[in-house]
Amino acid sequence: MPAQRLELGFLSFVPNPYGAGGEARALGDAIRLFQHAEDLGFDVGWVRVRHFEQFLSSPMTLLSAVAQRTSRIRFGTGVIPLRYEDPIRLAEDAATVDLLGGGRLELGVSSGIGGFAPILDPVFGESERAFSDEAQHRLERLRSALAGVPVAHSGKGFMSIPADTDLTVTPAAPGLGDRIWYGPGSLASAIRTGEQGLDVHVSTLNAEETGQPFAAGQASQLRAYKEAFGRSRAGATREPRIAAGRVILPIMSAADDESYAAYIQGHNDRMQPDGRPHDPSMRMRFDRIHTGDPARIVDGLLADEALAEATELTLTLPAPGGIDAHLRTLDAVAERVAPALGWTPLGSSSA
Repeated sequence: MPAQRLELGFLSFVPNPYGAGGEARALGDAIRLFQHAEDLGFDVGWVRVRHFEQFLSSPMTLLSAVAQRTSRIRFGTGVIPLRYEDPIRLAEDAATVDLLGGGRLELGVSSGIGGFAPILDPVFGESERAFSDEAQHRLERLRSALAGVPVAHSGKGFMSIPADTDLTVTPAAPGLGDRIWYGPGSLASAIRTGEQGLDVHVSTLNAEETGQPFAAGQASQLRAYKEAFGRSRAGATREPRIAAGRVILPIMSAADDESYAAYIQGHNDRMQPDGRPHDPSMRMRFDRIHTGDPARIVDGLLADEALAEATELTLTLPAPGGIDAHLRTLDAVAERVAPALGWTPLGSSSA
């Protein structure tokens, strides 16, 4: 782990396990999760974005509520698929949430999953560009908008704006443009992220098969990212921030075992021990689930060469389990795992 203080985050799908009519309860669970993590001294909480599933689809709306119910913990998106976002509207929403939260928003984005394009393109709009090219085009528009670059002109006059005036996104959120993270899944996208001077958020999936173990392949991506970041304009003024997600499930009681047993078994049934899917057509590799005794989990994470490159360990909560199990997992990781990796609770005298 790095000599600097390691940060600790969590990532939630914001699942709705209650079925139809339980959506409000599920959103309340998410706010409760952020509040509990703040009490434990977590640095940041992230939410996933998924369309048409029983997970969160409107992250800025939820995070505006989180901003009002917390005071210290940072909150972010992990990640928003830009191919299906209007970058100007996203800039307006993100800036508003950041101001409501006192500058605590971390804006995580990615291209999205190209394999879903036949389903999502007719819903959110077709593009003449290739999937990744369109996402990159929207990323550049988002960054320009957050930087205050004019996005339109008033012409002879627009609403309350006088004639011949450049139009920029409002409200302006100072510094938000420097808090954009990108989620790459391959070596090439990791290098591109570094060249763009963005922070990076890697997950429990490598979207390419190189023959390397999961952690080794991800470590190669992160080293290449850091080299590219050092050559970027941002690299001249700051160090990159690197968040690495890991599924960490300390089993502290029979309740923990019962809550996560089906999820762990399902993962093991789909994956070979080295993280390759049983389906050879899926050329990708997954990290293993770090579960069991906390001391054993710590040993495994200390041996993880990709985490050695990270500035933040992100506890990736599985969609199943329920709010009570997720709260217990936050407790166990904060108390029994993360301190052994170099983390100290934010707000403590040693933080």
